[in-house]
Amino acid sequence: MKITVLTLFPDYFRSLLETSIIKRARDKELFEFECIDFRTFTKEKHGHVDDTPYGGGAGMVLMCQPILDALASVRTPKSTVILLTPQGKTFSQSVAKELSLQEHLIFICGHYEGFDERIRDYVDVQLSLGDFILTGGEPACMVMCDAILRLLPGTIRQDSWEDDSFSDGLLEYPQYTRPEVYEGKRVPEVLLSGHHANIKKWRHQMALKNTWKHRPDLLKEKELSKEDQEFLLNLLENKEEVC
Repeated sequence: MKITVLTLFPDYFRSLLETSIIKRARDKELFEFECIDFRTFTKEKHGHVDDTPYGGGAGMVLMCQPILDALASVRTPKSTVILLTPQGKTFSQSVAKELSLQEHLIFICGHYEGFDERIRDYVDVQLSLGDFILTGGEPACMVMCDAILRLLPGTIRQDSWEDDSFSDGLLEYPQYTRPEVYEGKRVPEVLLSGHHANIKKWRHQMALKNTWKHRPDLLKEKELSKEDQEFLLNLLENKEEVC
């Protein structure tokens, strides 16, 4: 995979590329990453990439020309162009999986008050990190790249992310490690049993329970088995902790 980021602040991404798992993946050449400063493409005499909005208003708006010329310089028929905007579809684990299968991702990071509306006509996907506003697209881009790159084969073991929250539409089950007892709080006995089928069942039920408690909206989209439905019905009826 190759990732290209069009941005006014290329240095913003240094920590992503030089830290932990993503650094190791890059060292193993599992992906290519480049930042393009679209200011270098401006035709404005003083290097401007923004201007005041037509119709008036606060702030400055990014112009079409520098961004679209930068895009044209790197785009290929195999590229997927992503515009980072509050108006975009909310980024999710399923979107990360889909994008991790693409050959070349190009992210456009906005800044200032916004960007010329006509830029939208040149992109394939519009994405948002959530219902809030950032100073620019760079923080959102870095988060999305991290989520996508960890799914590439060889970055981490596949079984390390298959049970992640949202991977199967549920939140993750509880995790425990040593000591077995801490301040009177014990690790659930089933995890010490060595009975893999029982452990698998417990983990699935705890994922259901966590989702029911913290993100019940996710269950509306989840196809539940009859056993799952009975388990959730029992939680609703008894409202008791399941261990």
